[in-house]
Amino acid sequence: MTSARNGGPPDVCEVVTFATLGNDPAMKLSTLAAAARRGRDAFQRVFPALGPKLRQPVPGGFQPYNFTLPNRYPWLFQFAAARLQQRPQPRILSFGCSREEPFTLRSYFPTAQIRGIDVDPDNIAACIERARAQDLRDMTFTAAAHSQGEPAESLDAVFCLAVLCLGDLTTSGARRCDPYIYFDRFEAIVTDFARCLKPGGLLLLHTANFRFCDTAAARDFDTVLQAQPEQMAPDVVFDRDNRLMSGERYLAVGFQKR
Repeated sequence: MTSARNGGPPDVCEVVTFATLGNDPAMKLSTLAAAARRGRDAFQRVFPALGPKLRQPVPGGFQPYNFTLPNRYPWLFQFAAARLQQRPQPRILSFGCSREEPFTLRSYFPTAQIRGIDVDPDNIAACIERARAQDLRDMTFTAAAHSQGEPAESLDAVFCLAVLCLGDLTTSGARRCDPYIYFDRFEAIVTDFARCLKPGGLLLLHTANFRFCDTAAARDFDTVLQAQPEQMAPDVVFDRDNRLMSGERYLAVGFQKR
């Protein structure tokens, strides 16, 4: 759905494309998984003694929780702002944007064109309303489960923060991540990020259940930022075959396209 005021060209903060659940299997799976997880968690609150038996992952399309805090990774945002300071109007994608991240990015990149993508249409609607209320231009939002609608080599930075992960895999002690999430799906998503990025563009990938270095796309990138251990969540890491990499801590979070 695209809206325009008074029939003229739309303000950039008013543009939105809603992908329907039926047309996007990944969105449908993520939505169903989130609903199943909410039902499980509600049941646990009523019957806490059954919690350990129910605390198992629910199959779905990565991160099912849509709540984020503002400015949750200041050290990472500061790094990216410094790297892109010579670009007068950078184009930035916030993937899995939820309701806060695009507005945090606006404070670090005041002249940027910011695009937010999220699988949850309610998050997108909230972002649009907030952007309108604050009269924030050069911000657009789309409900989608991928970045395939973005033009090739059009972005200066992609932020994908605590999106390509499933925290239940850590709390359940899973030895494999399938059939809950799959490396192939992770690789497809980050490969499309690589397609969208300009040469010299930044990929910020924080808190994932897989390593970017294991993807074919990684050979076209240099690692430019490593987190400190205390800056990382305790999420477990799985290999290309969806097997647990016991004890692995992958601290690389920033990558620059050659």
